[in-house]
Amino acid sequence: MDNSSSHEIAMVFPGMGPTAYADIERFAAEVPSAWRLFAEADEALGYPVLERFRDTEGDYSEYAQVAFLVTCLALAEWAEREALPALPGVCAGPSFGGKPAAAYAGSLSFADAVWMTARLARCVADYFSREHSGLVTHSFVRVPPEVVEEMLGELTARGRIADVACRVDRDFFMITLSADDLPGLEKGIRAAGGLSLYTMRPPMHSPAFSWLRERAEKEVLDELDFTEPRLPVISDHDGSLLTTGEQVRNLLLDGFVKQMHWPGTVEALRAHGVRTVCVAGPDALFSRVPATTKSFTVVPVGPKRPLLAARNR
Repeated sequence: MDNSSSHEIAMVFPGMGPTAYADIERFAAEVPSAWRLFAEADEALGYPVLERFRDTEGDYSEYAQVAFLVTCLALAEWAEREALPALPGVCAGPSFGGKPAAAYAGSLSFADAVWMTARLARCVADYFSREHSGLVTHSFVRVPPEVVEEMLGELTARGRIADVACRVDRDFFMITLSADDLPGLEKGIRAAGGLSLYTMRPPMHSPAFSWLRERAEKEVLDELDFTEPRLPVISDHDGSLLTTGEQVRNLLLDGFVKQMHWPGTVEALRAHGVRTVCVAGPDALFSRVPATTKSFTVVPVGPKRPLLAARNR
């Protein structure tokens, strides 16, 4: 790999989805950069991250989130050495991916990013145990934007919460709404020829969660110093170029209340001159949707790729 950086290459950290413990455990055991970073995470938190990830139920537990973060950053290190012709000149992190992006860009130290991820997970779990217990985030595909807008308009006209949490592609949405309104939404999705995928609890990315943003700032991010990033970060909310520590800090906080808009992020990356994206992390989404594959040369780097590369040597 050339040690120079290229603005034609971007490092992208995916949003978090359910991740198999076995895949991460094997990656951590066999890839030096991974076991080193997991050891540093254990030291930062004072507990064995992988053991707790293994022993705790739930796809989005504190330990699952920390393990996902560490895996993303370890894979980015591996990709720089083994998969890319030059260092990326810009990075992005849709949704949860903003956390590893903040560390990769240098706005937070690795230890601080690990601590922040664990503390935010606790803050979010406590918040949703007390507030908005009836809200969920539902994902679906193959529904035109104008039909989605009509369906949501019918809900908001009745005073119901119906917010676009994530715009993943032209016809791929995640909507935050009341579980009571979900059957009606699913009926509308089927009528439009769409396909429902999954429903997330707790929900995410809604203006209704302004108090959660305030709590996260006061209880977690106020304890951290965000420094100027060594390379710019593209906002997954509006595509803006973030070049200060304060901007990166606000990006993480705004993730509680603002929509993740991946097509807009893609447009911003293209406008910045990016032609290749390396998606570093366990991912079955951002490296595969047409918004990405039609716009870039995609280098997917998941936990199995370093293991396969080692066997093929």
